[in-house]
Amino acid sequence: MITADYHMHSFFSGDCDIPTEEMIQSCIRNGLTEICFTEHHDPDYPYVIPGEEGMFLLNTEAYRKEYLRLLPLYEKSLKIRFGIELGVQPGLYEMLDGFINEWPFDFVIASSHVCQKKDPYYPYYYDGITIKQGIRDYFEEILKNVSHFKNYNVYGHLDYIVRYIPKDRKDEYTYRFEDFKDVIEAILKTIIADGKGIELNTGGLHKDYGNYNPCPEIIQFYKELGGEIITVGADAHMPEHVGYAFEQAENLLKEAGFKHYCSFKNREIIMHNL
Repeated sequence: MITADYHMHSFFSGDCDIPTEEMIQSCIRNGLTEICFTEHHDPDYPYVIPGEEGMFLLNTEAYRKEYLRLLPLYEKSLKIRFGIELGVQPGLYEMLDGFINEWPFDFVIASSHVCQKKDPYYPYYYDGITIKQGIRDYFEEILKNVSHFKNYNVYGHLDYIVRYIPKDRKDEYTYRFEDFKDVIEAILKTIIADGKGIELNTGGLHKDYGNYNPCPEIIQFYKELGGEIITVGADAHMPEHVGYAFEQAENLLKEAGFKHYCSFKNREIIMHNL
């Protein structure tokens, strides 16, 4: 049974206003035994809404201070790890590497929230291009990221972009893993060769998207290519979403042939039987 949630946020992330302790208490109530906070840090994020500038820059010192305050209060009930979700973009690799090395993170998720200086969360990302081209551009940038940036443990929600295909253009193209299998294969082979992993993110199941990220086909393909390092995270920004759909996630991993899922401490892998 999966009881380690390795992707969650609290009010240290710009898109969440829930106190860290409230998230912890919800994790305990929901039977989790280990968690990792992965607060957002996205330098050079392209803000489009006035007043939001800087919301995805993490106050790491305050985050660390609160983590150290809470750790002894809950150590008998829950293993709590100190992690981060890092927004990776070309041109930032050296700076991001230096930032990660400054702090004693247990776990680092590398994520692509931005492609070509635009966040696919916003429909304007697709201005002047087809949906299919926008998705391919996104995967091509991930390939560039994993080829040049290595200071992470798993790559997060690998097909994040498909959560946010504009509703008024969904009739234009239906996402199919097979249409991008060539570049996804190159991404996964690079991740595996580097001794890194991916995550199974259940966040899409409690959002409008209604599927895992990445999709089950990519999870299966990763296993077929020899991938073994995989974490599971609900991408919770609300207490009711911690550990979301983990029973379904476990079944998916077993069906794909996985015998273990992973957690981390001091950036070292810990394997857990499924």
